[in-house]
Amino acid sequence: MDRPYLNKELRRLVASRADFLCEYCLIEEKYTALGCTIDHIISIKHGGSSDADNLAYCCVFCNRFKGSDIGSIVWKNKEFIRFYHPRWDNWSEHFQLDDSHIQPLTTIGEVTARILGFNDQPRLLERRILISKKRYPSSSAINKMNL
Repeated sequence: MDRPYLNKELRRLVASRADFLCEYCLIEEKYTALGCTIDHIISIKHGGSSDADNLAYCCVFCNRFKGSDIGSIVWKNKEFIRFYHPRWDNWSEHFQLDDSHIQPLTTIGEVTARILGFNDQPRLLERRILISKKRYPSSSAINKMNL
């Protein structure tokens, strides 16, 4: 499968629309060690497109863990649950920042946080450092968190 080409203008639109925040964990691009990239929310192999509405700005960690997945299973009821969708969902309806932890509030939040590794130790450490330096959450992230 060929990788879709995303031109510079489209990349710029996606980044500025997101206020240069990862649209999943809300870390600001300038404070991530590896920067941000463009994510196909619904991957091409699942029928997603390269249209702006299907693209999200995403830190490398969230992008790497998400890959081409579109959801996961909640094993207690064996139900497939889709991931948080930055164009369809409000972040604060599915997640809540609790100190340095991003706590899921819904099953969508639960599978997204688990698969994207929101609360893995390296990411908690990164968030704690940024919080101690008052760099997380940014003012743009606070708006999305409804704090």
